[in-house]
Amino acid sequence: MHEESGQGSDLTALDTLLSKKMAKPLAKGLAKTLGPILAINKFERKRHELLKSAQPEEFLEKALKALTKSVKTREGELARIPREGAVVVVANHPYGGIEGLLLTVLLRAVRPDVKFLANSFLNALPEFQDYLISVNPFGGKEAVKQNTKGVKEALRWLKGGGMLVIFPAGEVSHLQLKPLRVSDPQWDVGAARLARKTGAAVLPILIQGANGPLFQLAGLVHPRLRTALLPREMLNKGDKEIPLRIGAPIPATRLARYANDDEATRYLRLRTYLLDADERGVAEPKYLGALKKGRKANVAHEPIIAAVDPEILLHEVNALPEENTLIRNGAQRVVFADAAQIPMLLQEIGRLREVTFRQVGEGTGLSIDLDRFDADYVHLFVWNDDKREVVGAYRMGRLDELIAVRGGKRRLYTSTLFKFKKRFLKSLGPALEMGRSFVRPEYQRSYAPLMLLWKGIGRYVAAHPQYRYLFGPVSITTEYAPMSRELIVNYLQWNSTLGQPRSLIKARKPFRLKGVKGIVDPAAISVLGDLDDLSGVVTAIEQDGKGIPVLLRQYLKLGGKLAGFNIDPAFSNVLDGLIFVDLLETEPKTLIKYMGAQEAEKFRAYHQRNAYAPVVSAEGSLEHGVDSSREVMH
Repeated sequence: MHEESGQGSDLTALDTLLSKKMAKPLAKGLAKTLGPILAINKFERKRHELLKSAQPEEFLEKALKALTKSVKTREGELARIPREGAVVVVANHPYGGIEGLLLTVLLRAVRPDVKFLANSFLNALPEFQDYLISVNPFGGKEAVKQNTKGVKEALRWLKGGGMLVIFPAGEVSHLQLKPLRVSDPQWDVGAARLARKTGAAVLPILIQGANGPLFQLAGLVHPRLRTALLPREMLNKGDKEIPLRIGAPIPATRLARYANDDEATRYLRLRTYLLDADERGVAEPKYLGALKKGRKANVAHEPIIAAVDPEILLHEVNALPEENTLIRNGAQRVVFADAAQIPMLLQEIGRLREVTFRQVGEGTGLSIDLDRFDADYVHLFVWNDDKREVVGAYRMGRLDELIAVRGGKRRLYTSTLFKFKKRFLKSLGPALEMGRSFVRPEYQRSYAPLMLLWKGIGRYVAAHPQYRYLFGPVSITTEYAPMSRELIVNYLQWNSTLGQPRSLIKARKPFRLKGVKGIVDPAAISVLGDLDDLSGVVTAIEQDGKGIPVLLRQYLKLGGKLAGFNIDPAFSNVLDGLIFVDLLETEPKTLIKYMGAQEAEKFRAYHQRNAYAPVVSAEGSLEHGVDSSREVMH
């Protein structure tokens, strides 16, 4: 019968392979036993049936339909595939066969010039030869010769503007014991090297799913036993939908910034494995199960109060002394005032805070966002004279006055989020606690209002030069995917952590990092060299394409360092990082940008005359400077 002849042919091949390792009679008997288990005969029959029924140009598409139910892509992601120009496609390798077929069909539907860099085993399948550049993964002199030829061919293909698909793992994803998950083994640097040498863009693709438990367990016995099960795994996906994610192309200029191919490879792997981060989610903080629910935690929002009459607001603004106006820009000006000077304008600020914060998943849920701290703080705001309205605002707490005159650290808003040792706050000397910043929604399309606020802060500090330090909470809202929040925190702990002894500052409701470790190697975060790298990864995760929070970026550009992270249940479970900025450590050109050249020079001169010890040193002591090391504070 046809079935028997097919089986006999396959078993003869298996018999020959096994006889190299054992006596022929034993090899023949073992081949008869293993053939059906490994599904080699069934795989070959399926292949031959397809070859007979399909024209060469139809074979791949028909084979894909025969081996899987369907392929699922997210709406709009197919448009990310570049239609021309040199592109290296990097993908994980979860199944060991079907993904090559899948990507061939998918990518060739967009452009015809697609080839794979693949092992020479696939050359035994004539139907794939037109799409392959062959390499030999098995070592030896012949492998070196063959691989040199393959690399040269790959370079020519890319320099000619073609698309080259590479599975950098070189072998199938399998069960890793530390941590316990199914993922690719370490990626080879070849894909990054080819892209960097040719100036090709890189397109990351994540194919979701994994082979079954038998495959994973077999690999624990011996890797070759796992490999032997690949035909069986290719045939058991017929009723399964295979989802995949396509990332944004990574330009050659981004990879060129890395010192070597190894760093570039770790970056590519990170970008690939984070493509489904928004679907996987992360472990929730220890304290609060509501973090993922975000703004749903405050279900019953009170109606926001009505706006204050503009004439009343104008009267209060015009009643302020002229020296309270820090800067003017056309119809807008930056003004500061104590709470007692602007009772109705402060009410309007509280209303606008709640309006603005609710739009990004924050807010108190009350009719107005004012608290007991507002009465003791200085309020800095942008006023539009033409429209007679508040554009945006900040509040600033003068630490020296609050501690000395108004009841100590309990008068600090940040003390509701973090526990401070008194000696730490005293060591700061004069400092400004910054917080509750906003720009009303109508003005958020322009960067100008935020820039005005920051120039106002710069001018205020120039007029009160004793305030060397700025500190306060900076928010990462629940509008961000859980994995984005985890990545931002992980990056900041690696790159921008204040090195104070951990006993001096503690979050009241600490945020615990767990999710990143379950998806990518935490050490991979180290390849995110700067804020643009981090923001690019966050953009790839976020469905609306947003990068890192603007205010966080602003503080970090000033040289800010993070001292911890807290969840605020009173403010829609927002994640707050406590940031400190030493303005003497800020780059001079940045300080000039916000203070002005003469004011910045006077500020530095003031501190040269009145020098005292900075808060935290690079060694982490309380007396000697800001941390420049990479100590991670948990």
